[in-house]
Amino acid sequence: MSHKRIPKRKAAIAVGGVAALGAAALLLPNANASQDDEAAGAAPRTLKAADASDLAAQLRSLLGDAFAGSYYDSGSQQLVINVVSGDNNVIVQAKKAGAVVRQVENSTAQLQSAARTLRTEATIPGTSWAVDPRTNRILVTADSTVTGAAWNRLESTVQGLGSGMATIKKSAGTFKTFVSGGDAVFSQVQGGAVRCSLGFNVTASDGSPAFLTAGHCGVAAENWSDSETGQPIATVDQATFPGEGDFALVTYDDATTQAPSEVNVGGGQSVQIAQAAEATVGQAVLRMGSTTGLNDGTVTGLDATVNFQSETDPNGVDTVTGLIQTDVCAEPGDSGGPLFTQDGSALGLTSGGSGDCTSGGETFFQPVTTALQATGATLGAGGAADQNGGGEQAGGDGVGGDGVGGAADPSAPADDPSGAGDAMGGGQPGAGEQSGTGDQSGTGDQSGTGEQSGTGEQSGTDDQSGTGAHAGASRSRNH
Repeated sequence: MSHKRIPKRKAAIAVGGVAALGAAALLLPNANASQDDEAAGAAPRTLKAADASDLAAQLRSLLGDAFAGSYYDSGSQQLVINVVSGDNNVIVQAKKAGAVVRQVENSTAQLQSAARTLRTEATIPGTSWAVDPRTNRILVTADSTVTGAAWNRLESTVQGLGSGMATIKKSAGTFKTFVSGGDAVFSQVQGGAVRCSLGFNVTASDGSPAFLTAGHCGVAAENWSDSETGQPIATVDQATFPGEGDFALVTYDDATTQAPSEVNVGGGQSVQIAQAAEATVGQAVLRMGSTTGLNDGTVTGLDATVNFQSETDPNGVDTVTGLIQTDVCAEPGDSGGPLFTQDGSALGLTSGGSGDCTSGGETFFQPVTTALQATGATLGAGGAADQNGGGEQAGGDGVGGDGVGGAADPSAPADDPSGAGDAMGGGQPGAGEQSGTGDQSGTGDQSGTGEQSGTGEQSGTDDQSGTGAHAGASRSRNH
């Protein structure tokens, strides 16, 4: 494999280095004697999704047990906070911070207790559950395989949680890890080849170039190549699946590999990944996969638990916890691909789900922040020079300009899935040397997905001999 050498950016993004982005300024220090009057006249603030996530985290800490979840209303661009306390001081503080406040019945502790009961009594293959802050309930989903006694058991467990605590819905598809098809990285195992996609390029704790992908890819094989019959170029360092996550850290065998922190979105465009961030319910997101290309959707739940049918034991269950639930579609071959936002925030790695990109369905993602913390890695091999909005943002035309919107049909596959070149780690297959990507220090107006000044030139976009790293290449087993 011939690797392009791409100049390193100035700074890698550290684990947990998700900046507050100014949301801290939204919180007022405390309430005073006139706080009731002030709160009554306070108008909810208009926020970007990233700022809403930061504000929600601060309010969670500030309000304590009174905090019962939150979500982002993308229509009004406002943060909605659920509270269970009748203490007016709690409501005042949340309103003064700029949030919309709702009083709800179920506390966070009650919802978590209900989730533990489901884990104990209803760990059934083909089921999942996550807290839905918009309804203040746990949303339990059963796929098409959950029938007969299994369905009765699930329904009885949910009813036993009490009225208003959980709801059940049926999914037409089957929950599975997306581990077949695709084109990205390959490994030869007994019985055939394993194929997966990378999520994001990272730097391992010892400084080695590496990438994150799905954990079920990491446990399937140890050595990975950028072609089906090629020599291995990367080795699994650590992998988690099933259990508390679905992520793997894979290090490049060539220590000089320069792995760009970007995602190929098709149409010759890339999005530079500037930071890792926490997902927020209601947030608009994008997913790139080597089978179905670029697709969009919304975050519908957090801390989701999914019970996959075990691939090694017909009577077993592979339970994964702590996932992001979305209504973004995905198909086999998309496993490990990146979930991100149009302004370049890395959110997740494709784990699995049900449905397809014709009928829709649910897709679950491993949070990137958790994977980084667990592996000790940092995001990107160079990252953006300025996390606060400068540096080199979203390559090509940028996601905020013509960017993702210009990447042909978001539901269509990438330009040539069968020849996506080196889809290795966060970058674009064959994005050539995008060290320039123009000077996007201004990045235009990303909040409005408006124009990004200086989108510059993507020299070498037709050279797919290998960027050395390509986000969106999660690995998948070929069944």
